[in-house]
Parts: sequence; structure tokens; C-alpha cells
Amino acid sequence: MPPLSELKWFKSSFSEASGNACVEIAISDEDGDVAIRNSTCPQLTIRTSRAAFAALVTHLRTTSPG
Repeated sequence: MPPLSELKWFKSSFSEASGNACVEIAISDEDGDVAIRNSTCPQLTIRTSRAAFAALVTHLRTTSPG
């Protein structure tokens, strides 16, 4: 994965309207890995495979909160 500063970050469609509390993701063109961060603390980043990220999203969409 290239340096984080070179990635194109996308904000979640569920982010706060003001844009101050956002989950952001970036997908590496080099290896397809996914980087995930909180816009309020962008220096802390999780990097994972595309398959693991897809599994996380599927789980979050199909699991009831609480």
C-alpha cells in the first residue's frame, strides 16, 4: 500500500452533515487493500484486505445493534 498521504479518501454516506465526524476509506490501486480512518483522528488508520473489509461491512449491515 502506498503512503497514506497518496491515497484518495472517501467519506461514508452516513457521515455527519457538517463533515466533522466521518468514517473515511481508501482503496490502494497497488494491491487492493483498504485503509479505514476516522476524520477526527486521521493519523490512526486500520489497513486490511478488501475481502476482510467486505466481510466487516456485511456483518455490520446484517447484525442488529445492541
